[in-house]
Order: sequence, then C-alpha cells, then structure tokens
Amino acid sequence: MKPILPAGLKAYKRTPIFDEHTLPAGLRREHRTKAGVWALIHVTYGALRYRVLDPFHEEILTKERPGVVWPGQLHEVEPVGPVGVFVEFFAEDRAGPNPQT
Repeated sequence: MKPILPAGLKAYKRTPIFDEHTLPAGLRREHRTKAGVWALIHVTYGALRYRVLDPFHEEILTKERPGVVWPGQLHEVEPVGPVGVFVEFFAEDRAGPNPQT
C-alpha cells in the first residue's frame, strides 16, 4: 500500500531534483519538517533509504513507493546507488471554507 497524505493539504513548494551526488548533506542527516508541514519524497529513478528516527522505522523508497514525512518527524535519507529525488511540501489549505460560517 502506498503511503498517502491526509485530505485537505495543499502543495506549496518543492525542491529541485537531486541525485546521489547533489543530495544535500542536510537531508542525509537527521532533520525534521516544521510544525504543520508535511512532505512527500518522490523518487524519479533508483532507490532511497528513508529512516524515521523516533519511533525508528526504515524503508526503501522507489518511483512506485514515495515517502510521507509527518510534521515535525525526525528523519534522514540515504541514496542506495544512483537515484533521482525531490521533496514536495504540503500544508493545510487555509483558503477553504470559512469555519465560522
């Protein structure tokens, strides 16, 4: 089963496509998204090891299996050979219906 994002989120930013040589060091070591920010890790070719650090979970991401990062979730990634990858960021769509009406 592919991981999915919760309903009601809207994409607002994405990184360039990185390969195993250009993947920033900041993504390779433990880091987290900001509060209220979800991320979807897209692999365009190859494979990427995705580690959630608390609670620990590890999986291999591929073109067919993207990775979901929850807000504030401590994680890191590691290329598994040649890889192409980009990250898309999401937040709640605040332009939706006014909850006070």
